Amino acid sequence: MKRLAAILALLATTASAQPVTPPTDTATLEAIRLIDAWADAGQVYGRWPAYSVAIGHKDRLLWSKGYGTVDAARKLPAKGDTIYSICSISKLFTAVAVMQQWEAGKLRLDEPVTTYLPWAAPKPDGRDSIPITLRALLTHSAGVQRDSDVGNWTGPNYIFPTRDHLKAEISQHQPLYPVGRTYQYSNVGLTLAAEAAVAVSGTDYASLVNNGIITPLGLKDTRPDHPYQLLGTRMAVAWSPLDRAGNRSLLSRFDAKAITPAAGFTSTADDLVRFGLWQIGLLAQDSAPAKPGVLKPSTLKEMQRIQFIDKVNFGSWGLGFYNDAADEGNYIGHDGSCPGYHTALNIRPDSETAVAVMTTDSHEVDADTKQVHKLLDARRAHAWKGAAPAAIPLEDYAGRYTNGTWNNETIILPWNGGLVTLDLPDAKAADSLSTLKPIAPNRFRRIARDGSEMHEVTFLRDASGRVTAKEEYYNRSVRDVK
Repeated sequence: MKRLAAILALLATTASAQPVTPPTDTATLEAIRLIDAWADAGQVYGRWPAYSVAIGHKDRLLWSKGYGTVDAARKLPAKGDTIYSICSISKLFTAVAVMQQWEAGKLRLDEPVTTYLPWAAPKPDGRDSIPITLRALLTHSAGVQRDSDVGNWTGPNYIFPTRDHLKAEISQHQPLYPVGRTYQYSNVGLTLAAEAAVAVSGTDYASLVNNGIITPLGLKDTRPDHPYQLLGTRMAVAWSPLDRAGNRSLLSRFDAKAITPAAGFTSTADDLVRFGLWQIGLLAQDSAPAKPGVLKPSTLKEMQRIQFIDKVNFGSWGLGFYNDAADEGNYIGHDGSCPGYHTALNIRPDSETAVAVMTTDSHEVDADTKQVHKLLDARRAHAWKGAAPAAIPLEDYAGRYTNGTWNNETIILPWNGGLVTLDLPDAKAADSLSTLKPIAPNRFRRIARDGSEMHEVTFLRDASGRVTAKEEYYNRSVRDVK
């Protein structure tokens, strides 16, 4: 156990400078070691400029690490506490702020939003519809336009509306759909929800989220703005997608202005996991704490309960949160995409685990967070069928193996008294894991998905005793021993 923990510590050379409480159980340590190899290969072969991953369980940030670089010169390493634009994950903070005003009795979810914002009525289109409500706005079922008419995400300048422009344009646009019928993702919709919270709170939006959420939760690197003075140092620069020649260009800075509540925040993988761990802790409570907190447990549970589903357009929403059901559990959170940044946070209440992933590539990372969850699941649930594995020094075989023909590389690592193998890179790694059960020094059995033993796999050593290759079906892969 001590040796495994030491190896994991060595792996975290670009980890966060913020407090991390490493896991102590072998299963989690081994899973994170594999996740580290998987993330590293993804960043290298995908040529993602910066990539950060963080994992938390119950009330602890277990591990975080960065890959690639954050500056234009590509020299400064990314870390777990590198700052990224989190884009639409901003909506989660807005939703919490709205529900704080609901808890205070100042907002009602099924009241027409025009009760709070008389200017927020769209242009009539003749179709029968119930009024736009806060519930409809928070579930993206209000049918309002996605973005403002000034261009928003169109480069190179990325023009966003002022509040005055947004207020003036709402009445000039017809709704896209009647309320409550169709999932229509909307930055404007979440901004209207934020405007309602501001209208009844007596304060401005930045104060609302800073004083009510960010500061109480101790999220020191989360902001409702972009700290561009830190760009290229603490904050990763934004890159374009690769062109056909394999080149990238730096993207312009943007200010979301009136759309900040929907897309204007910045944060780190570490902070987002802490935000997720707060949720996990609150969900585990059955009664409101004696001292008022950011939200009551019952309020968060109501927010994360699925309240609107559109099977045609693939919307499954609570209040601000998406809630994606899967065989292994429900993934609750949000992802974010904006110029040069892609980010995601997903919690799994069943496993009490939070995962955040961030990049400055056009690579969508929501699926990556789910892979991290699944890799953790795979190790926690792993058991050998039949006799226990032979006890041999497994670290001798750990490393990257290459054959120069069939794949980029194969990672082999200790796994519950045996070995796990995975060809990298692999976007669906959890479905591709294979295990080797030791039967004698340098001799293993490949294990089938049903747990039965298959053919033999052997490892070769040089004169000094160092493992140099894996041999399977008489074909050889060479171990990188650097």
